[in-house]
Amino acid sequence: MAASELYTKFARVWIPDPEEVWKSAELLKDYKPGDKVLLLHLEEGKDLEYRLDPKTKELPHLRNPDILVGENDLTALSYLHEPAVLHNLRVRFIDSKLIYTYCGIVLVAINPYEQLPIYGEDIINAYSGQNMGDMDPHIFAVAEEAYKQMARDERNQSIIVSGESGAGKTVSAKYAMRYFATVSGSASEANVEEKVLASNPIMESIGNAKTTRNDNSSRFGKYIEIGFDKRYRIIGANMRTYLLEKSRVVFQAEEERNYHIFYQLCASAKLPEFKMLRLGNADDFNYTQQGGSPVIEGVDDAKEMAHTRQACTLLGISESHQMGIFRILAGILHLGNVGFTSRDADSCTIPPKHEPLCIFCDLMGVDYEEMCHWLCHRKLATATETYIKPISKLQATNARDALAKHIYAKLFNWIVDNVNQALHSAVKQHSFIGVLDIYGFETFEINSFEQFCINYANEKLQQQFNMHVFKLEQEEYMKEQIPWTLIDFYDNQPCINLIESKLGILDLLDEECKMPKGTDDTWAQKLYNTHLNKCTLFEKPRLSNKAFIIQHFADKVEYQCEGFLEKNKDTVFEEQIKVLKSSKFKMLPELFQDDEKAISPTSATSSGRTLLTRTPAKPTKGRPGQMAKEHKKTVGHQFRNSLHLLMETLNATTPHYVRCIKPNDFKFPFTFDEKRAVQQLRACGVLETIRISAAGFPSRWTYQEFFSRYRVLMKQKDVLSDRKQTCKNVLEKLILDKDKYQFGKTKIFFRAGQVAYLEKLRADKLRAACIRIQKTIRGWLLRKKYLRMRKAAITVQRYVRGYQARCYAKFLRRTKAATIIQKYWRMFVVCRRYKIRRAATIILQSYLRGFLARNRYRKILREHKAVIIQKRVRGWLARTHYKRSMHAIIYLQCCFRRMMAKRELKKLKIEARSVERYKKLHIGMENKIMQLQRKVDEQNKDYKCLVEKLTNLEGIYNSETEKLRSDLERLQLSEEEAKVATGRVLSLQEEIAKLRKDLEQTRSEKKCIEERADQYKQETEQLVSNLKEENTLLKQEKEALNHRIVEQAKEMTETMEKKLVEETKQLELDLNDERLRYQNLLNEFSRLEERYDDLKEEMTLMVHVPKPGHKRTDSTHSSNESEYTFSSEIAEMEDIPSRTEEPSEKKVPLDMSLFLKLQKRVTELEQEKQMMQDELDRKEEQVLRSKAKEEERPQIRGAELEYESLKRQELESENKKLKNELNELRKALSEKSAPEVTAPGAPAYRVLMEQLTSVSEELDVRKEEVLILRSQLVSQKEAIQPKNTMTDSTILLEDVQKMKDKGEIAQAYIGLKETNRLLESQLQSQKRSHENEAEALRGEIQSLKEENNRQQQLLAQNLQLPPEARIEASLQHEITRLTNENLDLMEQLEKQDKTVRKLKKQLKVFAKKIGELEVGQMENISPGQIIDEPIRPVNIPRKEKDFQGMLEYKKEDEQKLVKNLILELKPRGVAVNLIPGLPAYILFMCVRHADYLNDDQKVRSLLTSTINSIKKVLKKRGDDFETVSFWLSNTCRFLHCLKQYSGEEGFMKHNTSRQNEHCLTNFDLAEYRQVLSDLAIQIYQQLVRVLENILQPMIVSGMLEHETIQGVSGVKPTGLRKRTSSIADEGTYTLDSILRQLNSFHSVMCQHGMDPELIKQVVKQMFYIVGAITLNNLLLRKDMCSWSKGMQIRYNVSQLEEWLRDKNLMNSGAKETLEPLIQAAQLLQVKKKTDDDAEAICSMCNALTTAQIVKVLNLYTPVNEFEERVSVSFIRTIQMRLRDRKDSPQLLMDAKHIFPVTFPFNPSSLALETIQIPASLGLGFISRV
Repeated sequence: MAASELYTKFARVWIPDPEEVWKSAELLKDYKPGDKVLLLHLEEGKDLEYRLDPKTKELPHLRNPDILVGENDLTALSYLHEPAVLHNLRVRFIDSKLIYTYCGIVLVAINPYEQLPIYGEDIINAYSGQNMGDMDPHIFAVAEEAYKQMARDERNQSIIVSGESGAGKTVSAKYAMRYFATVSGSASEANVEEKVLASNPIMESIGNAKTTRNDNSSRFGKYIEIGFDKRYRIIGANMRTYLLEKSRVVFQAEEERNYHIFYQLCASAKLPEFKMLRLGNADDFNYTQQGGSPVIEGVDDAKEMAHTRQACTLLGISESHQMGIFRILAGILHLGNVGFTSRDADSCTIPPKHEPLCIFCDLMGVDYEEMCHWLCHRKLATATETYIKPISKLQATNARDALAKHIYAKLFNWIVDNVNQALHSAVKQHSFIGVLDIYGFETFEINSFEQFCINYANEKLQQQFNMHVFKLEQEEYMKEQIPWTLIDFYDNQPCINLIESKLGILDLLDEECKMPKGTDDTWAQKLYNTHLNKCTLFEKPRLSNKAFIIQHFADKVEYQCEGFLEKNKDTVFEEQIKVLKSSKFKMLPELFQDDEKAISPTSATSSGRTLLTRTPAKPTKGRPGQMAKEHKKTVGHQFRNSLHLLMETLNATTPHYVRCIKPNDFKFPFTFDEKRAVQQLRACGVLETIRISAAGFPSRWTYQEFFSRYRVLMKQKDVLSDRKQTCKNVLEKLILDKDKYQFGKTKIFFRAGQVAYLEKLRADKLRAACIRIQKTIRGWLLRKKYLRMRKAAITVQRYVRGYQARCYAKFLRRTKAATIIQKYWRMFVVCRRYKIRRAATIILQSYLRGFLARNRYRKILREHKAVIIQKRVRGWLARTHYKRSMHAIIYLQCCFRRMMAKRELKKLKIEARSVERYKKLHIGMENKIMQLQRKVDEQNKDYKCLVEKLTNLEGIYNSETEKLRSDLERLQLSEEEAKVATGRVLSLQEEIAKLRKDLEQTRSEKKCIEERADQYKQETEQLVSNLKEENTLLKQEKEALNHRIVEQAKEMTETMEKKLVEETKQLELDLNDERLRYQNLLNEFSRLEERYDDLKEEMTLMVHVPKPGHKRTDSTHSSNESEYTFSSEIAEMEDIPSRTEEPSEKKVPLDMSLFLKLQKRVTELEQEKQMMQDELDRKEEQVLRSKAKEEERPQIRGAELEYESLKRQELESENKKLKNELNELRKALSEKSAPEVTAPGAPAYRVLMEQLTSVSEELDVRKEEVLILRSQLVSQKEAIQPKNTMTDSTILLEDVQKMKDKGEIAQAYIGLKETNRLLESQLQSQKRSHENEAEALRGEIQSLKEENNRQQQLLAQNLQLPPEARIEASLQHEITRLTNENLDLMEQLEKQDKTVRKLKKQLKVFAKKIGELEVGQMENISPGQIIDEPIRPVNIPRKEKDFQGMLEYKKEDEQKLVKNLILELKPRGVAVNLIPGLPAYILFMCVRHADYLNDDQKVRSLLTSTINSIKKVLKKRGDDFETVSFWLSNTCRFLHCLKQYSGEEGFMKHNTSRQNEHCLTNFDLAEYRQVLSDLAIQIYQQLVRVLENILQPMIVSGMLEHETIQGVSGVKPTGLRKRTSSIADEGTYTLDSILRQLNSFHSVMCQHGMDPELIKQVVKQMFYIVGAITLNNLLLRKDMCSWSKGMQIRYNVSQLEEWLRDKNLMNSGAKETLEPLIQAAQLLQVKKKTDDDAEAICSMCNALTTAQIVKVLNLYTPVNEFEERVSVSFIRTIQMRLRDRKDSPQLLMDAKHIFPVTFPFNPSSLALETIQIPASLGLGFISRV
């Protein structure tokens, strides 16, 4: 298909953009050949006319389909070009937060500027052993590929890490080294990785500095070789450095710093040991203040100095050498402060006694005058004479700086050499992996000699990279047998030739440096004359004659010629170096020893970088002149040589490439700058890799993948049984141009763009199919809807028409009825209107007549009332005068009362405002309110009285007024008669006026009094209401408080209940944690024990010493050992056959120092175990206490209580024995001696005491000896540490090899054993006899003392009593004594009865044996003897034998029993043919018989042999699941039997009466129960490891990769190319494989009779392993995170749940362990768009951590175009909602986690006496009892 045919409408393309580099657009119409303009629609909504180039007519790049965006490998993209690469990286980095991406064989790493949780131990374990293409891209995947190829191909590897400053090169290299140390198993043994990492602080302090781009920029390159031995474990490392930037020592640009070490020294200047350096602030020195930025934000230089010194100490650099380094660095700082004074233009001088120079000379140990002289002068040597010439100030300054740089370079080289010495290993190196951390391509505004060297090195590396990529492509084509043509790729050999060939740039530079008057200008002219217009890669700038341009592989770079010659010469005055070599400071001359050697690549540029490599081991001998000549090699020549050496090293290894990209210059986290990224992608060769891939066949599919993906494009007739032929037939039809694809052996190879074309065809086919399906379904739905509507319409019409007919009939009936109603209604209306009118007329008449009558009445009444009013008014005038007088009196009273009331009110208000008053009045507030109410009532009564009095006064006043009025009338009548009294009348009138005035005043006062009374009443009422309200509020407050108290009490109760529940859960969790720790400790203990056994075997195999057949028992072995002392015994027993078979061999004697070391370790382990056991017991007791309402039941005592009980029983038995012996001694004394002999003063008594004292002293001495000997042998029973064992074994081997006379050694060893055995037996017998004697004598003495005291007390009491009472007391005492003696005799009688019964039982056993012997003898009688005797037929009744459920065996048959029953037993035959747990029952029945015989040695020996034999079997066949399961089942059954028949009530309640009779009678085996429990835990852990090893290869393939539901998930068109060297998968597993394996596990465990509860725990552990491994792989594989894969996982989980349901294991907790996996699958399938979806996800995924949820959402990848990606905003919404969730930041689940196991007591209903021993077991030597 032609490329132009893809440019159709809606096709998306990339167009150049000055801001975003590339911008996406969509075609608005199809492109036709010949079109000059493309109509495009940009993403921001604008339309654009894009003009094509008229010359090239090149179309814009096509954009990949959305389902290809975000691929793990850039070469998997269908369209391979720059915009596709840039967009893919941006989507992965910004949207998915993925920093690693493959580009073919290159890993592109983008610096996130943020700490990510993707480098933990769990991630390393997840990538270990995986192929490179199986997991998501990671630095660990590259490291694993390198390690795997090194181990498989036995070829050295190298990892080349490059990039700009600040891109993360050093961190990537550090993670790669950490991965090697972890997977090679050397992290805990060699500690090389720690040393390499410890070198980082040193190298960073002396080689890193702050720049404008990076706060910790490496100013040198380094190549670290990590050495491995034959087992591929790290044994050492070596470091090479390149191009140290020396110019930074004397010059720093703005906002930059010098090397960190100088600022660290200045920050630590106040330390006592640094006072001699006379340092100060960094701003005080010229070499540290130029950049103006002495402090880095967030970095403490003083702390960094401490880290640097600590790292130096770790690497073995002594304190003296460290101080020497700091002296030299301080001297460099002081040298920078040396100033010069000009004498004239050609000379200068240093001021006398110049302080900086004095300090420099003191620190360096050189002469001041000599250094001062040669800083201002130089020596010129000619052929005949030598001249000393002064130099100018500028030259002196440059010479000073050159000296400082030279000293620093030498010191740097010295430190690197010492670091290499510390990392060097004495073990021979088998292979190595090199990690190259080197600078990337650099281009700045001003580029000089440093950038020229860096870019030259990158040209060489790029050439090597291109050749390697081309080689891999060629290998792939040849492997698949594809015809291929030469791929045209960019070869930068011409650029390299331009630099390094004859008459190249470096050659001309060296030649110009040799010229006496050579300058930068003359060198530039030579360059122009030689290369301009002759080499296309060399150009001259238009506006400069002092610069040149080189076309590098990445970009054009313009170099400024100024300074090239000076930097290439590296001019340092020889006289100054000689002064330093003559220093008294010993370390300083060591730095310049390399100058005397043949070749030293340590010279440096005057203001540039220096090349540092490893110093040769031996100096090359030659002539002095030759040395001087070689020493003057230029920097360019040295750099070229060392670069060739590096390329030879890299070419001899298999390279792996890591390209680090800096996403932005501002160090913002997850911010992507497209311009900066494109520059670095061009510079680091990623785009070149893309171009090479695009030139060939970049897309590669297996035939099965192609068939699965594009099955939709095939017809049924095209599908053949041969997938390969099917794919060929389909491709020939789909892609007509056969050059666009090639068929390989296993893959189909496609040209660029063909996969996108196939995806387009597939999408079109699916879209057409969807449209057809939609069309059909929509038609069917609409037709169905039409028929339903038609039927409904007919039904509606029928009902409507019927309704209309009924309505019409109803209308006719209503019309007729309405006519009748109208007739009668009209008649009624007319009649009613007449009646109304008639009634209205009558009413009007009646109302009018009444109105007239009322008017007449009113007139009469008005006249009558007027008369009455006149009468009343006249009376009122008289009364008014009286009232005025009364009012005045009342007013005065009111004023006084008001004043008093105000005072009282004020007091009440003050009291009312007081809070305390309210509190005091609160109790009786209601009573006070009632009192106030009564007061108010009384005041109202007073008020009424006052009103009545006022009324009376008014009456009196009115009467007075009437009287005055009558007087006035009388006077008026007599006016005529008394005209003479006119004046008197006037005065009366005035008085009347005055009285009127008083009356008015009285009225106003009355009114005021009334108003005040009303106001007072209102205030009183207000006060009462306020008090009532306050009382109500107080009542409400009280009720609220009561309610609150009740609520608080309720809340507190609920809180306490919740807290109790939480504490109970926490205690259970703590209990599980403690149980897990204890079981992990047991696991470690067993590992050490196995390690100890392995080392013993290795030592036995290595040392072949003849040994006699006798093996001694250790002299300090005691019969009272605990359960931990059985190892040596069983070891001796196991050696019995070997001793009989090989009597000539001799056991190697172990060194006692080894035993003491082991003793210490074992003691620590026992103490730790005991502490863990105690803690576990305490936790269990706490949990039991919290369950107070459970049914009371006897608790099973812990191991410690049982141990104490055992000790107590032993002491009681010993006490009884001692009492018996004391009684016997008392009897003997009473019988053989008179009473006088036993008196305290008797001679016999004294002799007895002396003997007792001597015996006690001797006993103490023996006890100390026993304790010392015991402590030396405890260590023989436990495991030892590998390291000590190896060391001591080596010493022992050397000692044995040094001895000559082996016969003498054997004889001495035998004698020593015999002596030790004799001493042991004597010691044991003496100890027992002395202990018995001492205890007997002590008891006798004590009893005699007590008897004596009692007799004295009785005697004293009797003397005080009267004679009758004395007789009665003596009788009472005698009765008591006789009673006690009778009791003692009864006890002795009971003991004798027990002894008799025991002897009778033994007698029966012996009689039985004698009978058997007699039968045997009878069988041996000859037949002739039988014939001679007469035979009588006698019927003998056969008695049924009553078995006791015990098995009897001889002591010497114990090894045979263990061998047949444990060591050589095949589990499969036992499980199929015999009852489950038969070996456990047999062993327990043997233990019962030994307990019946009361033989503690036999019990201990049998149990110890059993435990060690089980361990031996599991060690030998520990990888066989059937064997481990069989012995786990039998161990648990043996443990249950020991509990069931222990005699403890808690274990006996489920037994039958017959079983209770079979309980152990003589021994308490609680300690051995604990040992068996520990053994069962170890077996369980081994079982988990076995099933994990079996399941692990199946899980990922069966749960994730295999399509259980065929056709649900089409393979995504990844085209991912794995490494050609990757290991192919051995086989493919399905879910059925996992289910079959689970069935196998379950059936084996059931056949072995394993406890159901234990089976549940094993199944739970299996399901946890399945879920954890599946989820971990899902989180690390982007190709698995899709909707269809979620459906597959959920189906697979449902099958597992169905398996649980079939096996009745749903309540085992196994399903809950799959919950994280189930939620992850649901997360892949749910909607992920809206806020409601986010809320649903947060509530649904409660078993997943936040990191896991976000990771799954970031990795979610659509498989089809119809799916959509998860938006970044949605992921941020999820993160915001989950920010308060407190969960682990760990990304992966711990797949190695083992749940703590418990062994619930499971009694057996099987009767021991019914068990039959099959003959197949070979146990005929034991018999049933």
